[in-house]
Amino acid sequence: MYQVLEQSLSEEELKGRSDIPQTLEDFMSEVERSKSDAREFTQKLKEMVTLMEQRTAKIQEYLYRHVASSSIPKQLHCLALKLANEHSINADARLQLPEAELVPTLVDNNYFHFVLASDNVLAASVVAKSLVKNSLRPHKIVHHIITDRKTYFPMQAWFSLHPLSPATTEVKALHHFDLLSFGTYGEGSESELQALSPKCNSMMNHIRIHLPELFPSLDKAVFLDDDIVIQTDLSPLWDIDMDGKVNGAVETCRGEDKFVMSKKFKSYLNFSNPIIARNFDPEECAWAYGMNVFDLPAWRKTNISSTCYNWLDENLKSDLSLWQLETLPPGLIAFHGHVLTIDPFWHMLGLGYQETTSFSDAESAAVVHFHGRAKPWFDIAFPHLRPLWAKYLDSSDRFIKSCHIRAS
Repeated sequence: MYQVLEQSLSEEELKGRSDIPQTLEDFMSEVERSKSDAREFTQKLKEMVTLMEQRTAKIQEYLYRHVASSSIPKQLHCLALKLANEHSINADARLQLPEAELVPTLVDNNYFHFVLASDNVLAASVVAKSLVKNSLRPHKIVHHIITDRKTYFPMQAWFSLHPLSPATTEVKALHHFDLLSFGTYGEGSESELQALSPKCNSMMNHIRIHLPELFPSLDKAVFLDDDIVIQTDLSPLWDIDMDGKVNGAVETCRGEDKFVMSKKFKSYLNFSNPIIARNFDPEECAWAYGMNVFDLPAWRKTNISSTCYNWLDENLKSDLSLWQLETLPPGLIAFHGHVLTIDPFWHMLGLGYQETTSFSDAESAAVVHFHGRAKPWFDIAFPHLRPLWAKYLDSSDRFIKSCHIRAS
C-alpha cells in the first residue's frame, strides 16, 4: 500500500480516464460494488486524490493568471477618479445621454446600433471614437454603452464632455436594467464563479447573452468588445443576409496564422468529459467574440440565453471541468447551430498575444482585436501594434494629460 501511495502520477496518465471516481461518494460506491483488494483500493484512492489535486491546482492557476492580467493600471484608476469628481462638480459632465430629441433613435431600426459593454472608460472611448471617425454615415450611428454601477458616473462624464456628434450615444449601467428578469446561475454558484474567475463570469461579460431582452425593439445590433479598434466603415454589416442565423462571426480555424487561426471546439471544450463528448464535435470550427452581428428577431425564436445558463450551471456541477475559464466556451455551446460565418476581413484577432502580427496586415483589417494579456493600455502591449489603438487618444486632453496616459 505504501509503495502505491508513494508513486507519482502525471497529468498525462490520468487524462481522459473515465474510470476514476469523481467524488468520495463515487469512490465508496465503487469499492463496495467491486470488492477490491487492498492494492486495487489504494490505487483507486491514489488516482482519485491526485486528480482532485490537479484540478485544484488548475483552478488556482486560472485565478492567479486572472489577477496578474486584470489589475487596473494606476493611470486608468486616476482617470476614473478624476471623471467621477468632475461628474460631482460640473453640470456639463452630467448631461442626459442622449439628449431628449435623439431618444427616438435608440429604438429606430433605420439606424446602425452598436452595443459596447465595458467598465474601462479609456478603452470604451477608443472603441467609440474609432467607430465614428471611420464611419461614412456617422449620423446614422447609435452607441449603446453599458457599464457597471461604479463606472457609470465616470463613463457618463467622459461622453458628456467628449461628444461624438453627429452619432448618438447612450450610457446606461447594469442597475438601470431589470436584470432579475434574466436567467441566472444556480443558487450560490455565481459567487463561487466570481471568486474563481471574476472577469469571465461577471454579469458585465455575459451581458451580450441578453441582447434581445435589453433591446426588445431592435432587429439587428453589432456587439463590440472594449479591446478592439474599428478601422473602416461598418455599415455594410447591415447588408449581410443572416439566412435565419443569429450570430454573424469570424471563424478561427482557418487562416495563414496557424497560431491564432487554428481554434476548434477541442481548443476550448474538455472532450474527455462524456457530457461534452456526447454533444459536440471536437473538430468543429470555433469562432470569435469581439465583433459580432446579431439578428435579434431570429434570436428571440430560440432558447440561446437559457441554454447558456444551463451549461454554466452544468459546468459548476462538474467542478468547472467542462471548458477553460473563458467567456467564449459557453458562447460556443449556446450559439451552436446558430452561427453564420462572415468574411475574416471584418475581424482580425490575436493582437494581444501574437507578437509576430505585422503592422501592415493589422492595418488592413476592418476591426483589430487586442484579445489576450497584452492590452494596448498596458505597458506590456506590443510596441509595433499599440499605435493602431493609441492614434485615437488625444494626448492634449486634460484628463488624459493629468493622468499621464501616453499615446506612445
